[in-house]
Amino acid sequence: MNADQWLLVATIVLLAAVVAVGLVAVLELRALRAFRHGEAAAGTADLLHDDIPSTPPPPLLAFVANPSKPNIAALKSPVLARCAAEGLPEPLWLETTVDDPGRGQAAEAVARGASLVVAMGGDGTVRSVASHMVTTDVPMGIIPVGTGNLLARNLDIPIASLDEAFDIIIQGIDRPIDVGWLQVIEPDTSALAQLEDRAKNARRQSERSKAQAAIDAGEAQPAGTEKHLFLVISGVGFDAAMIADADATLKAKMGWVAYFVAGMRHLHGSRLNARISLDGRRFQTQLRTLLIGNCGKLPGGITLIPDAVIDDGIHDVAAVDTRGGIAGWVQLFGEVVLQGYGLKNELPTKVGRIDHIQAKTTEILILEGAQAQVDGDIVGRAKRVKTWVDPKALVVRTPVPSLETR
Repeated sequence: MNADQWLLVATIVLLAAVVAVGLVAVLELRALRAFRHGEAAAGTADLLHDDIPSTPPPPLLAFVANPSKPNIAALKSPVLARCAAEGLPEPLWLETTVDDPGRGQAAEAVARGASLVVAMGGDGTVRSVASHMVTTDVPMGIIPVGTGNLLARNLDIPIASLDEAFDIIIQGIDRPIDVGWLQVIEPDTSALAQLEDRAKNARRQSERSKAQAAIDAGEAQPAGTEKHLFLVISGVGFDAAMIADADATLKAKMGWVAYFVAGMRHLHGSRLNARISLDGRRFQTQLRTLLIGNCGKLPGGITLIPDAVIDDGIHDVAAVDTRGGIAGWVQLFGEVVLQGYGLKNELPTKVGRIDHIQAKTTEILILEGAQAQVDGDIVGRAKRVKTWVDPKALVVRTPVPSLETR
């Protein structure tokens, strides 16, 4: 091959190398542009995504309903319709039973993802649902369908209107409130033994039947030693005896008035000999009843414990005593009415009185034993009882405060 041919071959190889390098450079440039374009597109998508906040899913409501209340069945359809009208998913509807009055249903509702568990019933249903909700961060709502509806009254939740109560479920605020606990340290077994002796040894059939009826009604049943949650008022003495003796039929027909009718039968009962310890401070006295209040409003516009605040981390204890028969109770009732208006009866010769004091823990020993109750539910007869406060342990859906109360 001569020189000219070598020169031609070298030129061709060089041109091929240049073309190859150029082609690789073009391909790399295209790849880089495509990569940068993809990054820009992704960045734009991320920017658009960040600019538009994600919409949280609508809350799932759960209603724990007490079917023993006569109008519960009629409320189910309006509740489901209202949820649909608000654009909410179909709620859970869980009914209580005699064996499980609300705690198990509340646990199921939380396990199934409920954002709010609503107790539909009286104070017993509310208390049972709350006994599980205190173990969670999920708020509890209330649609009152009961006799007393004490917690609802104290939280200003409407008693008579389903729509207004539901408005709070949808539009209200979540408020942490205190929870009270009562535990019987020493049950009273003597009263049941005495009744059983009377039923066994009574000479007359009428006396035997009366004693047996009291046993069957559980009037002398000793309390268990498990702890009991309360949200409004617990008590030992006259108040519990009145609740225990309230006629169920009359209660269903006339509501809270049945308690006053039952109370009339206990006006002449004996005063109790009590030894009381309040945060370690010890007292000995005679009284009709000792009340431990988380809040203080009762039906009929009565404020029994005016200084009780539901989220102050302390309980308000009221020692109630009367002497002088009916006159003492009349004066006591007047005292309750006056204190609802912020007034006090300072007469030195009072035969009916209420003494108030605050404490976080209370222990009471009733030498002769007495009935104990929590939020209107009878615990049983007890001699020694302990109570304590669990500050802001329960979150409840409540009305938005008005400008006057903020």
